[in-house]
Amino acid sequence: MNMRIIHSRKLSGNIWLSLLALLITACTQVTPPERPAPDNSAAKLVTSPTLELLTLNIAHGRKDSFNQLLVPNDTIVENLDDIAELLKKVDADVVALQEADGPSAWSGYFNHVSYLANMAEYPWDIYSAHVNGKRINYGTALLSKVPFKDTLSHDFPKSPPTLRKGFTLGEIEWQPDENKPAITVDVLSVHLDFSRKKVREQQISDILRVLDSRSNPVIILGDFNSNWQTTDSVIRVLSKCSNARVFEPHSINHGTYKQGKHRFDWALLSEDLEFKQYQVLPDIVSDHRAILVEVAYIGSDQQKVNRNNSTQGQCKDLFDSAD
Repeated sequence: MNMRIIHSRKLSGNIWLSLLALLITACTQVTPPERPAPDNSAAKLVTSPTLELLTLNIAHGRKDSFNQLLVPNDTIVENLDDIAELLKKVDADVVALQEADGPSAWSGYFNHVSYLANMAEYPWDIYSAHVNGKRINYGTALLSKVPFKDTLSHDFPKSPPTLRKGFTLGEIEWQPDENKPAITVDVLSVHLDFSRKKVREQQISDILRVLDSRSNPVIILGDFNSNWQTTDSVIRVLSKCSNARVFEPHSINHGTYKQGKHRFDWALLSEDLEFKQYQVLPDIVSDHRAILVEVAYIGSDQQKVNRNNSTQGQCKDLFDSAD
């Protein structure tokens, strides 16, 4: 009996020593390659009939490991390189990222967004640090092939005990018809709380309030921690309240989390846009799968008027309960 207890204590001590070694490794700063300045000769707007976008929760660079604290920094970099290779292969016009780290103790103390933008050859990026502490810094981001006309970073209210979430919004110029003027499109990268319906409702009410003051076509991408079929589905509420299109919402074939068991990652389009293609990519670069969408513009001035007049009106109860 005593021998077993001693052995157990030694084993426990070895585990803690191993964890301490990993933590020391995790707190060592990684020096990423120098970021080149954007090329002034690069395109200023997207000039194609459709717009391609990708969204991915990059899981702090841990890939499908249990926790980034247990992943050595060299492996974090290798995992980000795998994501960069996927982004280069797909070559989407805009990329939305969630669980994207700035300098953090648990993932090498370097900016993962800038690293991916550099390695995947995206000249422009926006990063919003919704969690911004001395040792942990992470949030949402957008990478783009064309410059942003304007940007907005929005932190949702604090929601202890879970960490704060938010969204990043970027305006881009897109000319789907060479015979017509370019249009300005709002692209959002969103991450919602995973633990409570009430918190997620507050967060989507924030999204709707921001969009209510804007008049551009809208593409909302991200990790909503919500299925369509569940009774507490905020993705269904967001779609209804914003008149947004969702691709095959009832389908069980577009799972993105836990090897496709859950559909937590979504793309929503304002009614002046439509899906031309929608694909969940098979590449394992995170514990989430990436979504690639191709979008066409079918808008009119009347649809713009309808959108401005409808956002909050359809969901007054939601707004009242969030106040």
